Amino acid sequence: MDELLSYRKDFPILDRAIYMISHSLGAMPARVYDRLREFADLWATRGIRAWAEGWWEMPVKTGDKIARIIGADPGTVVMHQNVSVCQSLIASCFDLTRKRNKIVYEALNFPSVMYVYEAHVRAAGARLVEVPSDDGLTIDTERLLDAIDEETLLVPISHVLFKSGYIQDVRAVVHKAHSVGAKVVLDVYQSAGTVPLDVRALDVDFVVGGSVKWLCGGPGAGFLYVHPALHHQLEPKVTGWMAHREPFAFEPGPITYAPDIHRFLHGSPGIPALYAAESGYEIILAAGIGKIRAKSIRQTSRLVELADQYGWQVKSPRSAGTRGGMVAVDVPHAAAIVRELANRDILVDFRPGVGIRIAPHFYTSDDEIDATMQEIHTILETKVYERYLSAGGAQF
Repeated sequence: MDELLSYRKDFPILDRAIYMISHSLGAMPARVYDRLREFADLWATRGIRAWAEGWWEMPVKTGDKIARIIGADPGTVVMHQNVSVCQSLIASCFDLTRKRNKIVYEALNFPSVMYVYEAHVRAAGARLVEVPSDDGLTIDTERLLDAIDEETLLVPISHVLFKSGYIQDVRAVVHKAHSVGAKVVLDVYQSAGTVPLDVRALDVDFVVGGSVKWLCGGPGAGFLYVHPALHHQLEPKVTGWMAHREPFAFEPGPITYAPDIHRFLHGSPGIPALYAAESGYEIILAAGIGKIRAKSIRQTSRLVELADQYGWQVKSPRSAGTRGGMVAVDVPHAAAIVRELANRDILVDFRPGVGIRIAPHFYTSDDEIDATMQEIHTILETKVYERYLSAGGAQF
C-alpha cells in the first residue's frame, strides 16, 4: 500500500484531472479555502488590530515553517513575493564596484534570475560569468568550480535545473566558493518539497525559493534564507520599513536596520498569499520529505522506463541520484501534444529544448504514471495533435 495516497483527498483537482505538473504549479490543498476565509474573517472583524495580532510577524513565522522543510534554524527565513525580489535584495547588499565583483552562474539557470543580474548587477559594474552546458541538460561541475576564483563575489545557482531536473553538486560549489571568499545563493525552487535539503549541513550562505511548485503553496509566497553569520554584516539597499529596528517609530531616513532576520524584509507583506501557502507546507511536513523523495524516485524511474519502451528520448538524468522530481521526454510535436493532453484532463507542460515535462508528486498514483504515457502514445498514433500545429506552442 502507498500510504502517501491518503493525502489525495486533500487536493480537489485530483478528482477531475491527472495532475503531473507540480514542478510548475502544485495542486491546491482544500484547506486553503478555510485559511483564506480565516484571513477575510480576521480582517472583517478585527480590522487594524489584525496587524498586531499576527499579520506583522507572518513573514517570519511562515518562514519558520519553510525552515523546517529546508533544514534551517528558526529565525533565518523570511517571506517575499518571489525569487526575483529575493535575488535583487541579496545583490543589493554588496558593493559591486570593487575588484571582487564577479558573479558566476550556470547557463541553465532560471531566466528570471539571469534577468535580475543582467539588469541590476551588470549595470552597477559587476562582471557576469556564465558557465556553458555541453548538452543543454546538465552542467559540468568541474567547469563551474574552475570559474569561481578570488574575484568572485556571488555564485547564484539552481539546486535542480528547471528544464531537465538535473541535481547539481551544491556541496562542491559551496566548498570551492568559500575557499576563495565567495558566497553561494542557492535557488531551491525545483527541489524544496520533493528533494531533501539541509542548508545547515551545506553551510550555504543564501537560499531562495517559492511555494508555487512542489510545496503546493500557490503564488506570491517566495522565501529567503540568510545564514545566521550574515545577519549583522549585511545592509540591503532593496529595503523598506519592515527592515527597520523600530518600524513604528517612523523615523526619517536613513534606515536603522533590525539586528536579526527582519533586516532582510522590505515593505508591507502580501498577507493573503501567506495564509494560502501555509496549508501546503503543513501537508509536506506531515507527509515527510524522505517518503516523498523515495516515491518520487520510484515513479520517475517508471517514467524513464516507459519512455524507453515507447522509443522516446529522455532529456533528464537517468541516474536517480542526480534527478529531481521531474522527467522531460522529447517527443514529436510536444507542444501540441501538451494541449491535447490538457483537453483530456492530463496536465503536463512543454519547454523548448526538452519537450514534455512530467512531474508526479506524493499524491500521484502509479496508474496515473502509466495512463499519462499511454495517452501520449495514443495521441501520437492517431495524430490528433495536428489540429494544434498552426496555433503555436503551449504556454504551460
